[in-house]
Amino acid sequence: MLDKNKNDLKILITEKQLQDKLKELAEKIENVFDKNEDIYVICVLKGSVMFCADLVKHIHNNVQMEFIRISSYGNETKSTNNLQAIDLTLPNLNGKNVLIVEDIIDTGLTARFLTDLFKIKHEPKKVLFVSLLNKKCARKIEIEPDLYGFEIDDKFVVGFGLDYKGYFRNLPYIAYFPN
Repeated sequence: MLDKNKNDLKILITEKQLQDKLKELAEKIENVFDKNEDIYVICVLKGSVMFCADLVKHIHNNVQMEFIRISSYGNETKSTNNLQAIDLTLPNLNGKNVLIVEDIIDTGLTARFLTDLFKIKHEPKKVLFVSLLNKKCARKIEIEPDLYGFEIDDKFVVGFGLDYKGYFRNLPYIAYFPN
């Protein structure tokens, strides 16, 4: 049985705030890439799936979606600092516009891994890194996303794709468990 209850959650970012921010981020993304150019959107699974799916609905460029899977949390509420690259299969992205979509940047380890991956394995035309949440207070590596939706304090958050032991991804808002 799950040791956390949905009824104990406190909403941090409402569904409306999320949807408004997605439109704003999409506009900024469209300003970076030429309107006539395709964008290869790289969704970092599993946590980014809701954010990515809703975000691309507001992008008017032609979009090619790709998915990679990396984990640093496992079943913990803090990053294990041990990245597990589960699936990094991608097409040739040389000369392409790439948008990396991540759910949260906290320690910076995953963000650094991804940016290094694209520098070493690919030679994209442009790379833009967007994260829904930016938890600067948890940084172990100095790195910032090109764009982000919300800066948050040091809370373990769930909802809108983010999970606790696989649960709560389906919530249409971002919430946390108070201490």
